[in-house]
Amino acid sequence: MSNQGRRWFEQRKEFVGRPPDADPSASPAVAESPDLFTRCPGCQATLFLDAVRDAGQLCVRCGHHFRIEVDERFAMLLDPDTAVFHDAHLAPVDALGFVDSKPYARRIDATFAKLGVTDAFVSATAKIEGVDVEIGCFDFRYMGGSMGSVVGERITRLYERAAANRRPAIVISASGGARMQEGVLSLMQMAKTCAALARLKDRAGMPYISVLTHPTTGGVAASFAMLGDVILAEPGALVGFAGPRVIKETIGQDLPDDFQTSEYLLDHGMVDAIVPRDQLRMVIGRLLRQLTRAPMPAPALVEPAP
Repeated sequence: MSNQGRRWFEQRKEFVGRPPDADPSASPAVAESPDLFTRCPGCQATLFLDAVRDAGQLCVRCGHHFRIEVDERFAMLLDPDTAVFHDAHLAPVDALGFVDSKPYARRIDATFAKLGVTDAFVSATAKIEGVDVEIGCFDFRYMGGSMGSVVGERITRLYERAAANRRPAIVISASGGARMQEGVLSLMQMAKTCAALARLKDRAGMPYISVLTHPTTGGVAASFAMLGDVILAEPGALVGFAGPRVIKETIGQDLPDDFQTSEYLLDHGMVDAIVPRDQLRMVIGRLLRQLTRAPMPAPALVEPAP
């Protein structure tokens, strides 16, 4: 091997990956190619970002679940070209004149300018393996997926559409909980969404599948997220109401290392199954057919070889 080739391999050994949102100046070796690599928080492996994207935002070595955006999530779950989106016109207002580090009204405007979405929940009528569903997914980019009055209204309408059209409902949660900038108006959404969900189950007799992703916390975890007829969770997701530090200080006891993880909840009967993201569509499709007695999807026709 030439001296030039040897130096190239030595430089590669010294490479340190960085998260996509890290400061490029913090890692000169990666600053030249900031959009090529990331480091897995699970196994610390350096990964090509393209490989992570192609795997559905999963680590190709240990299976760690990176955060996934709503459009990617829907593309993985829904039958192609079946989604009809709802309620995008609903947008939050600063009813309380709330100010923390900056006025809530300015925070709303800045978030819309950055993301182009009006709040932290997206809902649609669609099909999964041929079964009609009402489905919604939190967008964690929007103020940590917090639940304000618009999020609560969109979820309520999702349940109401499911009841009116006798379709199963699916909600994929990723939230920091109630939105503090809306005060009691946000807390009201816990009761409001649960009342709509009760009507879906009791009057329409339609099933509700809840999918918990990282993180599902606060008022979302304390309401509709934990009320599914079937509750699924992604591996390693943080699920709980208050944080471990608050609980430890309140009860004065040490907590298990895996406390408030999907695995801990499964061991204690709080979720029905842990499903890796790349298997979620298959599992939900099977559940929908079992819960609604829908027929199996027709097999795809394969043209005979010439």
